[in-house]
Amino acid sequence: MDDIPPYPPIDPTTFDLIVIGTGLPESIIAAASSTASKSVLHLDPNPFYGSHFSSLPLADLPSFLSSHSTSPSPPRSPSSDDPNEFSLLEFATRPLYSSIDISTFSPNLLDQHSRKFNLDVAGPRVFFCADKSIELLLRTGTNQYMEFKSVDATFVGDNKGNLWSVPDSRAAIFKDKSLGLVEKNKLMRFFKLVQGHLAGEQDIKISEEDLQSPFVDFLNKMGLPPKIKSFILYAIAMADYDQEDTGVCRDLLKTKDGIDQLALYNASIGRFQNASGAFLYPIYGQGELSQAFCRRAAVKGCLYVLRMLVTALLVDKDTGCYKGVRLASGQDIFSQKLILDPTFKVTLPSGSSPPLPLKEKLPFFSLKDDKGKIARGICITKTSLKPDISNFLVVYPPRSLFPEQVTSIRLLQIASNLAVCLPGMFVLYISALCNDDDQGKKLIHAVMNTLLTVPLDSESNAAVQSETAENGSAVQDETSESSSGGPSDSGEEKPTLLWSALYSQELTLGQVDFICSTPMPDGKLNYNDLIDTTFKIFQEIYPGEEFFPETSLENPEGDGDASPET
Repeated sequence: MDDIPPYPPIDPTTFDLIVIGTGLPESIIAAASSTASKSVLHLDPNPFYGSHFSSLPLADLPSFLSSHSTSPSPPRSPSSDDPNEFSLLEFATRPLYSSIDISTFSPNLLDQHSRKFNLDVAGPRVFFCADKSIELLLRTGTNQYMEFKSVDATFVGDNKGNLWSVPDSRAAIFKDKSLGLVEKNKLMRFFKLVQGHLAGEQDIKISEEDLQSPFVDFLNKMGLPPKIKSFILYAIAMADYDQEDTGVCRDLLKTKDGIDQLALYNASIGRFQNASGAFLYPIYGQGELSQAFCRRAAVKGCLYVLRMLVTALLVDKDTGCYKGVRLASGQDIFSQKLILDPTFKVTLPSGSSPPLPLKEKLPFFSLKDDKGKIARGICITKTSLKPDISNFLVVYPPRSLFPEQVTSIRLLQIASNLAVCLPGMFVLYISALCNDDDQGKKLIHAVMNTLLTVPLDSESNAAVQSETAENGSAVQDETSESSSGGPSDSGEEKPTLLWSALYSQELTLGQVDFICSTPMPDGKLNYNDLIDTTFKIFQEIYPGEEFFPETSLENPEGDGDASPET
């Protein structure tokens, strides 16, 4: 941090909006504000775009996580020419990652080609073909900066290493050999009811009472067996917590919300001609999304400066109002509004309080801003988990791996045809919501040792193996119940782990005022909630402006029939 690049002074020095950080929410806000004819300065202390939403080379990921696991002292900025005009509130970084564990079992091969990997910091993530992020890309024309490929399939996993295919259409239901005739009939009746309700057919409409009831109760009322119920709740509706245990479920899914998720899933299947499934993944990784919106903002006049550290907030001494920021170069830049990456917090001298009217409006970030944690894991292998499929999603419902598992665990395998790794290799992204670091690692380890051969070359891996052995002695296999075929061949040799990164990430809420803080990546599979939060922030700072008006579209090729893949 002491090596500040010799940037020339930024000109002009006054903007409508300063955005610090190029994560996805900040990049969307910068693009929307620029489209609304606001002058925007977009700064990032990193030498790359994306921040916590970036895709990084293998060699850079550990250093990025480590640099955000502590709170280093901010660099001292040179004194301004008129030090008496403003009060300075210094910025510091907030630790957002913990329990970082990097293991390498093929260092020569990976180190030699580390720049050929693009690893998502916030994986696993996919796009539903009909979700809000795809609609936003198409409506704004930002899709011209990205390319996608289809995720081939979705599976539900169990503790024995089986991967059960999730039927996503009537044809798939009839072809699924793991479903009995009674199960197929019940599932068909359920989907017919849902489709009739969504189509507005009065004679088969779901009652308002049922819509407000827990989704799991509605599925029980429909007589669906445990396996099918698990598929719907966790692999289609994407519920995070055990829906049948209200004592541990923090987010009980209502039937209305469950039906909405089914509608999204159904609308996503086959929407694009060259994407057969419900999900898409961007070539070169999820970091491309932030870069695409930064390009959109730059076209509209947003000014970008990377590798630029911001050291302090400028506050008017007389009024106590926010005025601007001080850069590490010593230059003061002024704006009416400020958007902050969640990395940053404002520090105060010991025993002091923020000047009015900034009190209770600045991101001082007490722990009350935290929503919990999410455990993430990244694994690299040379063999696919399914020999005949390259890119797919796996969901482990609660209690499918061990009795104490109260959250869903999601795994996404991505192959080299999406330009994220060397040819012949595969990247696995794993995530699960958790209360603390120990619980999070237990969840990630359970998946790794169910699916992978983990070499015992290090102390950390020995701990992983022993922990999973303990879990395996008391597993409850619910998803394999009533199934007679269709899983992966249990006799197949498990892929060998080449490299892994395990870490816990803080979940933080955004904060809205004329100085705003954006949220960290959440625990969801797609970006819908993050886009909703970003939209609310934009509305708060510019209530009279439209969020990407239709008339702003310059490239009309991004319409509803646009292909997600080129």
